[in-house]
Amino acid sequence: MFNQMVKEDVIVKPFLKIHPKDNVLVALKDLQMGTPILYNGHEFKLKENVAAKHKFFTNDMAAGEEVLMYGVLVGKVQKDLSAGELMTTANTKHAASKYEYRGLNYQWQPPEISRFTGRTFNGYKRSDGRFGTANYWLFVPMVFCENRNMDIIKEALHKELGYAVSDKYNSFTKQLLEAYKEGADIDTLDLYQPPVNAKERYFKNIDGIKFLNHTGGCGGTRQDAATLSSLLAAYADHPNVAGVTVLSLGCQHLQTENFLNDVKKRNPLFNKPIYTFEQQKIQSEEQLIYTAIRKTFTGLVQVDKIKREPAPLSALTIGVKCGGSDGFSGISANPAVGYASDILVALGGKVLLAEFPELCGAEQELVDRCVSKEAAEKFMHLMQSYDQLANAVGSGFHMNPSPGNIKDGLITDAIKSTGAARKGGTSPVIDVLDYTEPVTKPGLSLVCTPGNDVEATTGKAASGATLILFTTGLGTPTGNPVAPTIKVATNTALAKRMSDIIDIDTGAIITGEKSIEQMGEEILEYCIKAASGEVTPKAVLLGQDDFIPWKRGVSL
Repeated sequence: MFNQMVKEDVIVKPFLKIHPKDNVLVALKDLQMGTPILYNGHEFKLKENVAAKHKFFTNDMAAGEEVLMYGVLVGKVQKDLSAGELMTTANTKHAASKYEYRGLNYQWQPPEISRFTGRTFNGYKRSDGRFGTANYWLFVPMVFCENRNMDIIKEALHKELGYAVSDKYNSFTKQLLEAYKEGADIDTLDLYQPPVNAKERYFKNIDGIKFLNHTGGCGGTRQDAATLSSLLAAYADHPNVAGVTVLSLGCQHLQTENFLNDVKKRNPLFNKPIYTFEQQKIQSEEQLIYTAIRKTFTGLVQVDKIKREPAPLSALTIGVKCGGSDGFSGISANPAVGYASDILVALGGKVLLAEFPELCGAEQELVDRCVSKEAAEKFMHLMQSYDQLANAVGSGFHMNPSPGNIKDGLITDAIKSTGAARKGGTSPVIDVLDYTEPVTKPGLSLVCTPGNDVEATTGKAASGATLILFTTGLGTPTGNPVAPTIKVATNTALAKRMSDIIDIDTGAIITGEKSIEQMGEEILEYCIKAASGEVTPKAVLLGQDDFIPWKRGVSL
């Protein structure tokens, strides 16, 4: 119903009503004060200018009345308002309905999938039967003390084996220096360098050598170290990872033995090459680096023999994420990704929806979609515990929207969240996973992570996402070391302005040129190509390998 309404309304109107129950409209383009709005059989005029993506009220509202959007409570007005007034942070505050397990028998109507039935992608098959969309070698430090050694090894391997993103900035700096020595005005000198890889990649079947630098492993609490160990074990076991090199200092909280035990606990069949080095047992830092590089090189030779082979689409696990969201996120990119998610679920694949602070207001719908009471209660417990933790330090889910979100029309967290939840489509919730828990069941799973872009993508990859669909309305340069991240723009202006980071433009939904269904199918087609190595997402090309472990503290 949601998809169909958007499809019809965008074509014929400069504004959109998302759900029949809503008492606000979304401007699809800039509207001037005084513009007559014909709505529901009566006419009113806009009381002020309304920028595209923002909302205005359809009827007079008394202070305390509920604001409905996406058919649910998203806020309450703070003073008497008239039809045609702009929704702002001054006149509307966050509000969300309570939720409970109601034991409903959720009925799902899967989308048409004949276009994708029997299709395959070319992935890397692991010994446990899973398929990766990439073939990476992973470097894992047990403690932040090893980050410097990681950086030295990274520079050596990336530069000499052809994995360096580009040497254009080195060339640019060199030209600046030469120009300065010659007395040139460097502020006006045009020295732009096009991106060029330093070397051709030698190992053709190894898509990258990735490094998980972090700030943990010692200090903090033992619980922090245990959570980090579980996270790093999840990355070592990831289907996109072919082999692992571990650097340890030796005396830190997170011991290599704990990490290796977590790897085996997570996957008893784990048999990838994994090399461990402890600095305090080696005669020098230099010897540690030489030895780690030498042993890793032999591992690279071994895993370079793995080649892509056909795999069913049911072997895909896609994480869905939004960041730098705007007022169009919930009506273009997110529902289009949601439609792609529904197709994949109908094909037997796995979809991961996370960002629990950005599900505030959508809880009842998600609870009602849970296939079991156990899953529903686990979701409610995780949501409530998380919110209580935030409130205990004087915060709360209501403080999630960023200044950029608000400026672009996401006035309350419930508005942001109900739009964000569209990424998960409409399929039943098969499972609920806590942070770093692995996905095991086909279908849609909810994963407990913060809303923070990098913490969320880090957590989604830990649960097994082999690709990440990342929607954005404002633009954000987030990626992940092991899960290729595909950027989906909510609007064409962003896609053109930041074309270096955007892979897919869903702005055609806003203009009415394409439906959500059409765009969703295009998104899944792109995912198949990315999973097969036929296209490389911009985040991968730019080396956006962001990795931030969550310490289970307050992060919205």
